[in-house]
Amino acid sequence: MLSAQMAAVRRTFIALRNRNFCLFWTGSVVSQAGTWVQNTALAWLMLQLTHSPLAFSTLTTIQFAPTLGFSLFGGVLADRLPKRPLLLTTQSVMMVQAFVLAALTASGLINVWEIYALTLISGTANALDNPTRQAFVIELVGPEDLPNAVALTSSQYQLARLTGPALGGIGIATIGSAGCFFVNALSFLAVIGALIAMRPRDFISVPTPARGAVLKQVGAGVRYSVRTPDIALVMLLMAVLGTFGYNFSVYFPLVARNLLHAGAVGFGVVTSTAAIGSVLASLGVAYLGRATRRTLLIGATGFSLMLGAVALSHAWALTLPLLVGLGMTSSIFTAVANSRAQMVSEPQYRGRVMSIYMLLFLGSTPVGALIFGALASVAGVSIGLAEMAAVCLAGVVAALIVMRRLRDRLLPESALVAEARRLEEAPQEASIEAGSAVH
Repeated sequence: MLSAQMAAVRRTFIALRNRNFCLFWTGSVVSQAGTWVQNTALAWLMLQLTHSPLAFSTLTTIQFAPTLGFSLFGGVLADRLPKRPLLLTTQSVMMVQAFVLAALTASGLINVWEIYALTLISGTANALDNPTRQAFVIELVGPEDLPNAVALTSSQYQLARLTGPALGGIGIATIGSAGCFFVNALSFLAVIGALIAMRPRDFISVPTPARGAVLKQVGAGVRYSVRTPDIALVMLLMAVLGTFGYNFSVYFPLVARNLLHAGAVGFGVVTSTAAIGSVLASLGVAYLGRATRRTLLIGATGFSLMLGAVALSHAWALTLPLLVGLGMTSSIFTAVANSRAQMVSEPQYRGRVMSIYMLLFLGSTPVGALIFGALASVAGVSIGLAEMAAVCLAGVVAALIVMRRLRDRLLPESALVAEARRLEEAPQEASIEAGSAVH
């Protein structure tokens, strides 16, 4: 029995056998927990300063607007440049931003416009960081360990989300918002140190595109994603759910305050409860080590239904289990979607494919945040959230229709890992735009 349990643990965490990935994963846990501490404190500070759902939604819009504007260019940089130095740069910029935010808040000089400006800086760094970070994983582990590594990365993110908001809620009550911002600034040292400690000789080499016009290479990446049915299906689902569903930084403070009538600590509990389900689901996906279309659709459908149920609940006893379910389905969908997008992508396109993925996942948030903020201001938080959930469910139905029409062109599930391995080992062309296989 004990040996079987140990085997299950090893299988769940198999990607951590890669030293570089283990360093990256561990450092990111600390850094992202700090980011969640800051986000929790910043959200609460904005509500205290403005008392307005629309102004709060505007903060989220500014935070993710750079992803909408720069993510695709970040994908080109991720394909062209060595990823470790690029990540060191973006992480350092975000660390400085957190120190400045902390200093202004501690001095009592912080204003709404300064919060907006600093948020825009961190959002721009994130727009370049996210596609690079996503495409970096396969260089650390290779194609066979990729589904496990992506699931572990998701669990690491959710683990940070589990601890960060709770610490943020406690931090607001004890050391104040400025202290929380200082904690975040220091947490960046963990991931920066991990990147410095990596062994470049252990990286799995991937081809880079031939130099050319940036806009032309952006267009090539978009065309490749649209013309590859397996990638297009993932992008369709992410376009809808990313825009109308994944606005947790807007939803959860308003759910805590307006639906559950909670304070700062209650806000932390709401966010952390959803993260519990996310961690459990991520570890389950890591153990299975597979990323099937069926699991993708189950996650998307379950997420839409759970989001609608949370909108209709006003009692802690009902909302908390629903938040666990929301976290589980959310993590299942994103882990599988991320894995499939990377495994089907040709290596020299992967940075741009992941930039489109992150654009739809995070870059669409400003649109969804403004829509939800307007709906919540007019019809109330509960109705606005229910309407967003209904749109998500309609997106799943649309994806099912598209899948039926393209079923003869979709990659067989049994060939997914083999195809990823083939793409990694295939001879590289002199130019990425010279022609690509369309699945």
